[in-house]
Parts: sequence; C-alpha cells; structure tokens
Amino acid sequence: MDILSEITDHKRIEVELQKQAVSPEQLREQVRDLMENSPAPRRSMKRALASSPAGIIAEFKRRSPSKGWIYETAKADEIPAAYEAAGASAISILTDAKFFGGSLRDIRTARPLVDIPILRKDFIIDEYQLLQARIAGADAVLLIAACLTQEECADLTARAHALGLEVLLEIHSPRELAYISKDVDMVGVNNRNLGTFVTDVENSFRIAGQLRQTIAGVRNISDAQDAPDACNISDARNVPNAQDSSDTPRHLPLLVSESGISHPETICRLRTAGFRGFLIGETFMKTPQPGDALKGFIQGIEKTEAQKSL
Repeated sequence: MDILSEITDHKRIEVELQKQAVSPEQLREQVRDLMENSPAPRRSMKRALASSPAGIIAEFKRRSPSKGWIYETAKADEIPAAYEAAGASAISILTDAKFFGGSLRDIRTARPLVDIPILRKDFIIDEYQLLQARIAGADAVLLIAACLTQEECADLTARAHALGLEVLLEIHSPRELAYISKDVDMVGVNNRNLGTFVTDVENSFRIAGQLRQTIAGVRNISDAQDAPDACNISDARNVPNAQDSSDTPRHLPLLVSESGISHPETICRLRTAGFRGFLIGETFMKTPQPGDALKGFIQGIEKTEAQKSL
C-alpha cells in the first residue's frame, strides 16, 4: 500500500468516528448560524495570489510522512502571524493529526491573528470536512484529484462554494487534467508524488503546457456558456461577476505550484511558465524562524527579478 492509500483509508475511519461524536446535522446547524448571524468577510485566496507580486502560500506543518517531525513544537499562534508580517499572500495549514501533526485547532488559533486567506490542507473526502473548515474559519480548501472521482470532486466543489469556500484542486499528472472545470478556483500541480512522497519541482514544468491548453479549453467553454443573448439587455446586465479579479478572468482557474520549491530563482521560472501561486512549507518550517525565512525568500525573489530587468 502506498502512502496516499494509507492516509485516505485512515481518513475515512477518522471522519466516521468524528460523525459519531458530532453529527453532520449538528455541524450544518452551526454553519447556518454562523452564516446568518456572524457573516465574517470571506477572503479570496485566488484574488490574493493574482494581485501579489510574490504569490507565496506559506505552509504551517509540523511533520510529514516522509520526513517525520520537521518542527514539532511549532505554534499556530506565532508562525502564521509571522508569515503574514513577512509578506505571505495566503497561509496553508495542515489539519491532519496522524500523519502531519496538525488539527483544526490550528486554524481556529490562527484565524483571529491574521487577515490573509487560510487554506485548510487535508485529505478531504466528505462534505463533513467542508463544514468543519467553514466553522474553523478557513477561506479555501484543498481537493486532491488522486483521492476523489471526478464526480466526487465536482460535488465537493459545489458544496464548498455554497459554504463560501474557494477550492484549490490538486493534480499531479496529465491524466488528472480532466478534473479541471470552470468551477474550480485554483489548480495546483503537486511536485510531490503522493504515492512515494518523492518531490521533483520539474513536474510543474513538465505539465505546464498541457495545463495551459486545458485551462484555455475551459475558458472557451465558459465564454460560450456565459455569452448573453445579444437581443436581451437584461441578460448582459445579470452575468454574475462575484469572483472577478482585475488580474484573473472570472472562470479561468489560477495556477499554483506546490512543494519542492526551495530557491527564489525557481519562482521566477514558474511565473514564466504561467504559475501565479507557490505553496512552500518545508523550506520555511525547517528553520528556527519560519517567518524570517519567508522574508528572506521574498527578498531573494525581488533581487532575482531586479537582475533580470537589467
């Protein structure tokens, strides 16, 4: 059994046990109350990345299945805030306990301390986990193609949006490109093989061309579906634009490269390939001060860009 299969098998058991402790109906009631009585402003991770010169999604994680403990005593009331101060565009928080040493408590702790989007990063297989994410204060969730069928992914995406959550769809290989639709907010290419946990940042470059072609196809379909009747002015006025961004077309998923990024020069290469978000965790978390490491990394990006412009 590979690592991903082991994780997802355990996750199914974990979610069922959580449902026995707190029923889905109880969570739905909490979400209804939250959305009706405490309508906190939602932070768009897609817009934050599109408008950022760096586009860093700084990750908070204590351990990984392949490396063991990275930063066992990492505190959610310190590092996420340090990430924001250092210039992160968004924060990814691992909430898996057994394999990554995280919990939903980490999101609840960080939420009032930062004003940038928080991504719940976990192995989401059930609507129950979306409800948990909304209650904890996440702004976006990760859906991993390798864990889901296309139908499950589409259903969870729709349910996430109904809760006011954006979706980062994670793929690893060209065969998962079929999961991409106009409803997905962001598409992430994981440079880590989830079966072996071996990391190779060149994976993003290998898949970039096919990824851009797929996105272009999604855009063409979306444009055709959204085109208002030329004779119907009211249709033209009512085309929805809730997710518009000045930098990213409404139905064009923003591209994210995930994992294995350790050099500022790689960010510049990835930007040239079409990526606008960059999820980085271990590079920062393996240092005593992850916030300082991020600050130095962003300075390295700025220096590299300045040298290119000479």
